[in-house]
Amino acid sequence: MIGIFDSGVGGLTVLSALKKRLPSVDVVYFGDTKHAPYGGKSREELTTLTIEAIRILAREKATSILSACNSVSASLAVSLFDAMALPPERLIEMVGPTVAHFRESSERVLLCATEATIRSEVYQNAFRMIGKEVHMLALPALAGAIERGVSREEIESIIRSGFEGIDTNAYDTVVLACTHYPLVQDVFKDVLGSSLSVYDPAEAVALRVERQWWPRETGNGEMRFLISEDSPIFRETVARFFPDTAVRIEVLE
Repeated sequence: MIGIFDSGVGGLTVLSALKKRLPSVDVVYFGDTKHAPYGGKSREELTTLTIEAIRILAREKATSILSACNSVSASLAVSLFDAMALPPERLIEMVGPTVAHFRESSERVLLCATEATIRSEVYQNAFRMIGKEVHMLALPALAGAIERGVSREEIESIIRSGFEGIDTNAYDTVVLACTHYPLVQDVFKDVLGSSLSVYDPAEAVALRVERQWWPRETGNGEMRFLISEDSPIFRETVARFFPDTAVRIEVLE
């Protein structure tokens, strides 16, 4: 069984891409809605939350772990594998598949992310390793606004404010390096216009899962959802992504 975790609704974008590619995999998803968003938290806080999320998923019999949160990627240190008895090949995070997608590309990349992701420099270092320059843009209020389910007008205002002073002609592609952001991908496209492509890494991550874990992780297509605090927005988003599937959402005590 694949265990997926995120701070809340954002990882559902990755789960959706995964289920489209591999509908038969069994998944247990943990959304840490009580502590969302993760983007403004310290490295120490993120490490603690990451360890707890993996423990929850392991308790639910997950044998492979997919971290669907860019902000925690920096906390997935080698020591974590030893502490959690988790072999490195049984964990996939967002950064590697995202950067690998651009390995042979000449596109000029602007990467939008949370403050925690940018502060960690995990993307900057990874792009440097493939000999490619990347520019970063923090959108500190956006993930939290999406998690709260604010209006489209407010989302658009946050995105427009974030891009003030940015010369969009200097780039070819905007990468949505927070799994919450693809939930408002249409707003990004409206704000940025047709001159820039907007890239959602979810498909690259789903492809990595297929290459690395298939067919070991084949199953009956079961999905279970765990959240640390009840959230109407989470429930609505699950229903929107999986309208024809009977799903169970459990609020952890």
